[in-house]
Order: sequence, then structure tokens, then C-alpha cells
Amino acid sequence: MHPLEFCVNYTGDMTDRCWLTALTILTSLTSLTLARSVLTRVLSTARTVARLVCLLSLAAALLVPTIALGQDSALSQRLQPLIAAHRGQVSIAVKHLGTGEECLIDADRVMPTASLIKFPLMVSAYGRLARGELQREQRLAVSAEDKVPGSGILTDHFSPGTDLSLLDVIHLMIVWSDNTATNMVVDQVGLDTLNQDMAALGLSETRMNSKVYRGDQSVDPARSKQYGLGSTTAREMVRLLEMLERGELHSPEICAEMKAHLLVCDDPTKIVRFMPPGVRVAHKSGEISTSRTEAGIIYSGSGPIAVCVLTTNNEDQSFDLDNEAHLLISRIALEAYRHFNPFGEAPREAGDLAEGSTGEQVTDLQRTLNARLTPSPGLTVDGLYGPATAGAVKALQRETGLPETGAMDAPTWTALGPLVPAEAPPDLRTIDAGLAPLEAADALAGPPFVTAEAWAVLDGVSGELLAGHLFEEPREIASTTKIMTAWVILQQLREHPEMLSGQVQFSQRAHATEGSAAGLRPGESVSVDELMYGMLLPSGNDASVALGEHFGASMAVSAEGDPLADFVTRMNEESQRMGLVHSHWKNTSGLPDPENLSTASELARLAWHAMQNEAFRRYVGTRNFGCKVCGPGGHFRTLVWENTNRLLGVEGYAGVKTGTTEAAGACLVAQCTRGEESRIVVVLGCPSSAARYADSRNLFRWSWSLLPPEDQPTDQ
Repeated sequence: MHPLEFCVNYTGDMTDRCWLTALTILTSLTSLTLARSVLTRVLSTARTVARLVCLLSLAAALLVPTIALGQDSALSQRLQPLIAAHRGQVSIAVKHLGTGEECLIDADRVMPTASLIKFPLMVSAYGRLARGELQREQRLAVSAEDKVPGSGILTDHFSPGTDLSLLDVIHLMIVWSDNTATNMVVDQVGLDTLNQDMAALGLSETRMNSKVYRGDQSVDPARSKQYGLGSTTAREMVRLLEMLERGELHSPEICAEMKAHLLVCDDPTKIVRFMPPGVRVAHKSGEISTSRTEAGIIYSGSGPIAVCVLTTNNEDQSFDLDNEAHLLISRIALEAYRHFNPFGEAPREAGDLAEGSTGEQVTDLQRTLNARLTPSPGLTVDGLYGPATAGAVKALQRETGLPETGAMDAPTWTALGPLVPAEAPPDLRTIDAGLAPLEAADALAGPPFVTAEAWAVLDGVSGELLAGHLFEEPREIASTTKIMTAWVILQQLREHPEMLSGQVQFSQRAHATEGSAAGLRPGESVSVDELMYGMLLPSGNDASVALGEHFGASMAVSAEGDPLADFVTRMNEESQRMGLVHSHWKNTSGLPDPENLSTASELARLAWHAMQNEAFRRYVGTRNFGCKVCGPGGHFRTLVWENTNRLLGVEGYAGVKTGTTEAAGACLVAQCTRGEESRIVVVLGCPSSAARYADSRNLFRWSWSLLPPEDQPTDQ
């Protein structure tokens, strides 16, 4: 048992020697927050006056905030292994804004910010608003010259001439890290003003060097060359967050407004990724190929925690969800949270409900405010605590003589009264009336209960359909579509085997395909044989497009003149030839499309045909595959692909294909062989990845039981 658990769980019935041990443990704690948390629980269980006096004496010493966490602190010791394992430079600053405890690891190293610099830019913009140099109501028009590529929505989704308020542009800059919006804000603030504002706050290394994608117009070319868009240190970012939380930037009201932007930042990949449910984070991130950064305030049960992690010179320069730097930042944030909240999240006070809060409690609040206030504020009951909800709360507080904070604290909840339910509650005396009769007891025979919305079991030897549920119902099937993509390619290779060693050059369209990816870049090339693994193992949507373009170029079967469209046309022709009357294909990948459909039984039949092909069996039965890809300049790099089908780790399983989208659910086409017997199982519409594997294995086990006793496998 951990010593802290010993203190917490066993103080109620302890010998004097045990109490001495507990005191020794408490005095050895390096974290003041941790010591306080333990003390609170230990004191609540003290049984004798002597022990209580002894502990109170210790508490008096511990409650004086004299501990500063440095390189040898408990938090630092938790973070060092993460830093040591990371392939890149790392700078960290963590500070508990309630107790003042901090952990600094290389926190004064000047590092690139990437888009994190947009947080200081917001602070400077609000400074000009506070000084009257900019106006809240002023309108900004998006021009064609403003538009730059990269993150955000203005460039791709709004036409030149779109009219937006300055505050809306700032919101886009923070929430979606919009690069075009950022340059529009820079035009209003000025880079020199921003850098002077940061220097005046004592943040001399926090500087923005140019507009986004406008490095040729840098105000400091040497610094641009070294740091790119901007620079800062982890310590300076945490200091800026601390000033924001304490209401010291311009005014408390402006700080609350800026935090409202940060609380809805749309980046779930870093600090917020591993946070417990309900924990709010005000944050801003940045990422370019070599640098990944984020800074934010974690609103934990023990109080707000400011965190900044800067990384650069990272070896992993991918933009995948599991990028090494993204995971590092996520894990550092989680370790900081756990360090200051060793017993988990404390119960939340009503006062925690304020601008930025979301959820059912906010929905209940909005509904009740609409019913209680006269005139009704007409709030949208959407569960988002925004300025309109805060304004209605202020109106309630004004009517009842409470301080107008706009936040729901205990006195405000009391003044509000009982929450108005969404529907009138039923009469408790008749709550059992009208219930449907009980269903019959579960039958002891028949197939197992599964979560899949549709399924089919096929004899893997004869191709006969053995059983199924809703197996003829057309539905979206996600990446199991790639079985047909591979089948069409293999038919083409049967006629032209020389194409197997041909090189497929990745197009921009293939590279831009969303979802799971093989990871090639535009202009890179790899052989058809190798790219088949890239499509079928990691379920590369990009690989399916590249292969479709490559083979479609020789088909010319449609009028569009698009090789990918020609390939999809051939997929539909193959369906008709095979008698798959309910299957229709709109793409090569299985990305969501209401017309990209098949059925459980037809997928099983398609898989049965495909598994007759030796090359297909080799592809889908391979667990890992590595290859070298050639770049347009002649360089080479290595890619390693892992099969998404977890059943390949179990003896007897040989394929076939996974698939997951929100529309299709979790899907799986699998084959398993026992002795001379073989089965193909298809499950569609499972609620999770784990469920599809459990459903499939249960259906396989049941299908073996359909054999005569003398033919049933003996190793079940």
C-alpha cells in the first residue's frame, strides 16, 4: 500500500507507533498541496486530543507556503522520464495559482511559439481596446490579400468582402487558430505594439516576428530565422496566464472575456486530451512541423494550475493525433493535474458554473432563467454558458440584491429556486401504470446476443450463408469498402501482372484525404505491391485514393475524365458482375457517404471471393509491414504500417478488414479457420472497437457449435 493511502485509510484506529509513522510521511512530502490534502483527511479521523494536538502542530508548519518545486521536486521527478524519452527539446513551467508552488524545467530557454503567440496577440489587442485605440464595434472585411493557408476557416469557407466584427476575428484566431484572422488582428494591433506590450509586462522574450505566412515582411529577420512566427519561454507564458487568472491584464472584466475565448479553444490533442471529465481548461496551442506548443490554465479541484510546454526540434513531425510531442504535452498536463490533485477531482461548488461552463446543469439553468425572469431573457437552451446566460444571471442577481458577478454561486442558486424540468414530472402514484408487459425469458438456444446492428456468418469453404441478423439491410460500411477497392486492383493485376511492381506517385488529392492514413506526402512514390499494404494494414484512406487514381488512369470508363471516378465506376461494375445487388460505391476509402453502402451478407460474399486470392490473403494477414518511399528529390524515408485488425494476434485468424466512422459505427469482416472448417463473420454498426471484436469472437464460437459433434474443433 502506498504510504499516503496508509495515512488516509488507517488513521482511525492506529497505535502510537503508527501515528509516528504517519507524521514522518507527512513531513517528508515535497508538495505543499499534497501535504494539505493528506492533512485534511488525517485530521478528520483523529480520535484523541493528544493526537489531534500533535497533528495541528504539524499543520501549522505545513500550511505556511514555503515549498518551491524545482528540479528535484516530486512533480519534476514524475516529468523527467517523459522528457528523457522524448526525441526533441522540451521546456516546461507549471505553477499552482492557489498555493504558488511551481515546477520549472529549462523554463527560461527561448523557444519557438508557433500559433501559441496568438495568445499574447489577443492580450495586446484587448489592451488597445481598453485604451480606446480600437473599438469593439468596428468591422473588418476579409480581403483576398488577407487569406493565407493553414489552420482556420476564413480562407476556405468565406468569400472576400465578408464583414466581421473585431471581436469575432479575435475569437476565430483563438478558438480555431485561424491564420487569416490572425493577420487581420495584427493589422489592427501592430507587431511593434505587441512586442512593446509584452516587454512592458516583463515578458521580453515573448515576441511576434511577422504575420502568418509573411516571413518576408518580418520586423526581426534574424529572430524569424531562428524562431519562426514568434518566440517565448515557458516561464513567461505561465506568468502571462497567471496575470490573466488574477485579472491583472487591463481589467478583471477584460480578463474574463479573454478567458472565455480560451475556454473554447478547439484543440483536443494536447493539454485537454487526458483531463478527467468535467475539468475545464483555458488554453491555446501551436504546431508546425518541428515545434509543438501549448499553454493553459487547468481548473482543478485544488485550484487553477498554469501549464506551459514548449517543444522544438522534434523528430516526429507528423500531424497525427498520436504525434509524440502532442502525447508528451498531454501526459505532462495530466501529471501536473495528478500531482496537485492526488485524491482526484474535488466536488465542484456551484460557483464553478460560469462563462465557459457547459453541460446539462447549464441547460437546466437556462430553462429556469427563461421561466423565472420577467421579461424572459429568451435564452437558447443549448448547455453553453455564454455572455447571454451570464447577462441573465446578472439580471437575477440585480433583482435579488446580490453582487452582479454573472456566475452561479450558492446565494444565486438559492435566489433562483427549484430548477424547471424539461418535461412535467409524472405523478409518482401512477409511475408504474401503462408499462409494457414483460418480454419472454431469454432463449437458451440460438446465436449469442451481440451489440452489432447487423451481422452475417458465412461458411468459409463453401461460401454458404449460415446465419445473420438484418444481413440484407444496406448500410454504411466504413473502411470495409477497401475490400472492393483491393478486389478491383487484383482483377486488373491478373490481366496485367507487370503493374504490381509499378510505382504509384502520391498526388495532392491523395495526401489531403482525411481520416486514417498511410502517411505518404505529395510527390513521394512507392510500388503498387507495397502500397496495397499501406491501404489494407493501417486502413490508409490516402493510399486508397492514390491506388484508385493510378489504376483508374488506364480504365477510362466514365465521361468525367477523372481517373478516380473511373475506378469507382469499375467498382460498381464489379458489384453488378458478382451479383451484389445492394452494394453501391461512391469512393475507394469508405469515408462517410449516404450512397456508399453494402450489406452484411454481401460483404461476407465479397470477402469470400477475395480470400480465394493468394495475394489478398497475404496482404490482410500481415500484422506489420515496413517499406522505403522515394521522395521527388531522390531522398528515401522508411514507413512502418501496423494492421488495425487485432484478431490477427489470435491463432486461426487470417483477416480481413476493419472499418470505423461515426455513421457506420465500428465494423469488422473477419475470417477464422479451425482444422478443415472456416468461417467468415461480418459485424456492422457496433458501438465501439472493443465491441466488434467481442461480437465477432462470440459469433465464431457459436458457429463452430453448429457442426456435428464429431466435426467440432477440440481446442475451444
